Amino acid sequence: MIPTYEMLMLPMLRLIAAGHTEMAPCLPKIAAEFSLSKEDQEQLLPSGKQTTLANRAHWARQYLSQAGLIEPIKRGHYKITQRGRDVLAAGPAEINNTTLSAYPEFLAFKKRTTKTDSDGASSSAPTNVTFASQTPEDVIGQAFSEIDAALISELLNAISGVSPTRFEQLIVDLLLAMGYGGGDREMGQRIGKSGDGGIDGIINEDALGLDAVYIQAKRYAPDNKVGRPALQAFVGSLTGEGATKGVFVTTSDFSKEARDYVEKVQQRIVLINGDRLARLMIQHDVGVRSRKTYVLRSVDEDYFSEG
Repeated sequence: MIPTYEMLMLPMLRLIAAGHTEMAPCLPKIAAEFSLSKEDQEQLLPSGKQTTLANRAHWARQYLSQAGLIEPIKRGHYKITQRGRDVLAAGPAEINNTTLSAYPEFLAFKKRTTKTDSDGASSSAPTNVTFASQTPEDVIGQAFSEIDAALISELLNAISGVSPTRFEQLIVDLLLAMGYGGGDREMGQRIGKSGDGGIDGIINEDALGLDAVYIQAKRYAPDNKVGRPALQAFVGSLTGEGATKGVFVTTSDFSKEARDYVEKVQQRIVLINGDRLARLMIQHDVGVRSRKTYVLRSVDEDYFSEG
């Protein structure tokens, strides 16, 4: 039997602690530890694009990362953290979601899987509810929310690894994909450079450039919030350009003082933090691609109506 992703958490943590930073070298060792047959190791997901073992090992690693037991060092490579070493030193018999729930970072990750219903109220499946007590659509919805939350983290990790120039172009690409400038690539340009006056890009809303959106992009560590001084500098740059619209994007977040300040200025400034940035990228297919599409169908009652 192929182990569940929770059963793989402790073996994955031990392998990463031993210096196996990538997934591929870990899979044969996991297969040997669980005495998996060749057929078990080659079993594919319904999509046919990944083995079940690799998929479950990926999720085990993802959850360990969300709890701060391991951390990415570059794309697809991870190392153990001091927290992870402390967990191993305690000699646990297993690591599971209950274990990881002791850490606020993991609880924050699980909170991001919360779904929003049509009335705008948030709801999520209780962690103690079994699949047997949920409808199939509840199970699919919860699973999709968890995949989406994990994708947000992976996107932000990928963004952290690109050059400043590429990051600035990414923001221009996103705004164009969102419909600014009519979606025309010719209407957007990255201008970030030394002495750029705090402006990293411009989206022209009309062909003559009479109306434009100015962009500032800051790639900060998650715990380094953008403060009021950075927003004041951006407003100063907009004033110098005679601009009325601006978008300030960061991979971290904004302080309360920064948000309050933006509400008081004459310019219309939109703030996009890391979580919203990743969600917008997913929504507008920037830096992501569809892997598999599931369609839920129901009976068309109108078709069978005799009237």
